[in-house]
Amino acid sequence: MGAWRALDAARQRREPLDLDLPEKRIELDADGRVVGVRRRERLDAHRVVEDFMIAANVSAAKALEQAAFPCVYRIHEAPPREKVMALKTYLESLGVPLALGQVLRPALFNDILRRTAGSQSVEEISEQILRTQTQAVYSVDNVGHFGLALASYAHFTSPIRRYADLLVHRALVRALDLGEDGLGDQDLRSLGATADHISMTERRAMMAERDTIDRYVAQYLSGRIGAVMPGRVTGATRFGLFVALVESGGDGLVPISTLGDERFHVDDATQSLEGARRACAIRSACVWTCGWSMPTC
Repeated sequence: MGAWRALDAARQRREPLDLDLPEKRIELDADGRVVGVRRRERLDAHRVVEDFMIAANVSAAKALEQAAFPCVYRIHEAPPREKVMALKTYLESLGVPLALGQVLRPALFNDILRRTAGSQSVEEISEQILRTQTQAVYSVDNVGHFGLALASYAHFTSPIRRYADLLVHRALVRALDLGEDGLGDQDLRSLGATADHISMTERRAMMAERDTIDRYVAQYLSGRIGAVMPGRVTGATRFGLFVALVESGGDGLVPISTLGDERFHVDDATQSLEGARRACAIRSACVWTCGWSMPTC
């Protein structure tokens, strides 16, 4: 535990992005039917494993740099300015000020999460912060990993799961002269194209995983038609509201035509529908109970 405490202290000093978004856990019976959708619990043991994996990944990247050998990095660029400004507008509509400095750091977003912890809108704020971020990719050009607040990072710790890890393993084999299974000359010539390709296949796999979970959730909810379930407004458009159910995480669209005879105007900056006749507004983080005519904020 002493080694992990040292890693944890280093993590706290560099302040990586600390988003704790819930993951869905599908529960199946012996016949493969969905009997429940729960939030996956995150234990301290998970953080111990994660911190040691990150340390190994950093060491692998630095070893290749010291050997002056090409590396497939896991890079994560800082959020673009326009997305950060959109987040600032959204937060200020909730009464949460956001002061931007010259250099953008993950600690800025962590401070927002600390200030809004325990509030009704904290989950939606977390989602908005996530949407502000760029997507991490693989690249031979190192620009660092913004979310982890690391200058050099490469995936090394799970070769069974990711081809990127195998590339790093084979690069180390050749760079450190550890055997005959290192990267060949042709592998090195095509390393950039390979990094682009595995970034694409990763996105495709993530989409397939989300689609599979959505299908399981839909199957589960198909047996609960007519039930009243609490949800939360996650977005607003000119044609309706997006609502996520609290228990299962299932989400969908509530058409604007079902909200009575009020005429609404959509405010994209604040993610809200504002009533034209009455002084009412429906916005992200409002609580929605299926079966009610209006959500409560």
